Amino acid sequence: MPILLAMALALAPAPEPTPTPDRPTVLVVVGTPGSEEYGREFHRWASLWQAAAAKGSADCVLIGEGPEGNPTDRDRLRAALAERAGGTEPLWLVLIGHGTFDGREAKINLRGPDATDAELLEWLKPMKRPVAVLDCTAASGPFVPRLSGPNRIIATATRSGDEQNYARFGQYLAESIGDPGTDLDKDGQVSLLEAFLVASGRVAEFYRSKSRLATEHPILDDNGDRLGTPADFFRGVHATKQAKAGAQLDGPRAHQLHLIPSDRERRLSPEGRRRRDELELAITALRVRKQKLPEAEYYRQLEALMLELGRIYVPSSTGSSGR
Repeated sequence: MPILLAMALALAPAPEPTPTPDRPTVLVVVGTPGSEEYGREFHRWASLWQAAAAKGSADCVLIGEGPEGNPTDRDRLRAALAERAGGTEPLWLVLIGHGTFDGREAKINLRGPDATDAELLEWLKPMKRPVAVLDCTAASGPFVPRLSGPNRIIATATRSGDEQNYARFGQYLAESIGDPGTDLDKDGQVSLLEAFLVASGRVAEFYRSKSRLATEHPILDDNGDRLGTPADFFRGVHATKQAKAGAQLDGPRAHQLHLIPSDRERRLSPEGRRRRDELELAITALRVRKQKLPEAEYYRQLEALMLELGRIYVPSSTGSSGR
């Protein structure tokens, strides 16, 4: 009997590997530092992102530190994006280091060959999951019109490719993303929008305190219109200034991404979170159209959306088998 059992076990198909849970991914790319001082700073920023990813139970991949060799950092970045194209949870691509712009392409300066905004556009095309590209390098502004699109959030340290001095935005963003004090709306978690606003404010304060002309102006795009919105358009977490030619303002989608979710957020199912996000965006769009609707119609639509939103957090007890 033991021999027959051993033979049966040997012939039995191998068990299927346990599927890896769908989790957010933080892909941190550290460019060539150029000096030991910058190297220490960039390492510290990357470490802050790693710590925040760990607190948020997100996978974290670091490129650009450790031995330099083959494959190059550029090839590692391309492969890492290709391997993580699937899934439904967000991918956070954080670019740390120095950047340049030659009038045609913006680049992050890597060890070995650089990576351009045009190359990143191609590498991101297969991506099905939500993507946040956070380019903390100088001359990063062109990444906004190049990479902007549906289901993407792009934040850059500068508003154009002409701002080519060292950018401090990366420091303040890395410090803000895991800092509970960045929670502007006091909902127990820090959104990407909140981290962007606080980091942008600290950038502006740095130049004011040093009586220096600001050489970086961070912008954010989260609606796919290729137009970035600066932090001074916001009051709290809401954009209040009018954009040129009536362009839609950014912010609502970025406010839905949380690297370290609150306990309440963690309790939501993936389906519930996706529906919640859809409803919040619908409410924002409705408020934009408020002046064009009869008052009764506006409140009728708003009530329907708010009631459904409330049911996501407080499910109906109808049909419950409670005691």
